Amino acid sequence: MSATPRIAVILGSTRDSRFGDTPAKWILDRAQARDGWEVEYLDLKDFDLPLFNEVASNAWAPSEDSKAKAWQEKIGQFDGFIFVTPEYNRSITGALKNALDQAYVEWNRKAFGIVSYGSVGGTRAAEHLRTIGIELQMASTRSAVHIGGGDFFAVHPLGGQSKPMSEIEGSIGGSADAMLDELDWWTRATMAARG
Repeated sequence: MSATPRIAVILGSTRDSRFGDTPAKWILDRAQARDGWEVEYLDLKDFDLPLFNEVASNAWAPSEDSKAKAWQEKIGQFDGFIFVTPEYNRSITGALKNALDQAYVEWNRKAFGIVSYGSVGGTRAAEHLRTIGIELQMASTRSAVHIGGGDFFAVHPLGGQSKPMSEIEGSIGGSADAMLDELDWWTRATMAARG
């Protein structure tokens, strides 16, 4: 790894009618505007991961599926992550859970932040993602971005308005800045420890 943190913004929804690319591109722009980071956008749709069907986690046995191995190689290039996830039935999407399960050692001892959205800001999905992150030996930021309530319906097409994300910056911009600052600290700390 280089001395410059490499951060991946991972869009955790793969539905054709997804809203996730809107907040994902918004946080990508904010992350890319920071000095001292290299940031890349990863859309799970682009990886066409099969459902996890390996003998075991790659912590215990090498994966056999070529798409899983390509995903592991890609994830291994990063020092920190920003997961963008909706809340589906009080959790993250199946696609994101599957992507997390397809790797293990590549997630270890790395930091992550969360941008979640839904009627209650995706808070339950974010909390579930944090517990998964613990099992993957990751460090979560305390701060996260939760797009919910009136803000969610102001920018989501279901609200009938579909305003740009800039319309809700006043509500979520501070949370985004705090999450990105914490992610920077934790990413640099884990990079130093891994080094």
